Amino acid sequence: MNFTVYCLDHPNMVERRLENYDAHKAHLQTAPVKTLISGPLTKADGQTMIGSFFLYEADVLKIQKFVEADPFNKAGIWATVDIRFFIKRVDNR
Repeated sequence: MNFTVYCLDHPNMVERRLENYDAHKAHLQTAPVKTLISGPLTKADGQTMIGSFFLYEADVLKIQKFVEADPFNKAGIWATVDIRFFIKRVDNR
C-alpha cells in the first residue's frame, strides 16, 4: 500500500533542520519501507524549508514506527505529521 507522510515544521526550524540533516539522511537509508518520493517542503521562495514530504510503499505500522524514529521527529522539528493512504493512479516519471 502507498502512504503519504506530510510533516510541517515548528516555526524557525531551518537551523535545527540543518543540524540534524546528516542523521535524518542516514536514517532514510535504513528504511524498512520503500521510499517512492521524498524531499523538503518550502515557502513560496522555493528555498526556505518548512517541512517534509514522503511517499512510501509499505505497511502503515512500519511507516509509523519509521517516522517516529526519524531524527527530525526526535529533535522536535516537526510540529505535525500526517500519514494518509494514497491511491496512485498516474505516474509520469
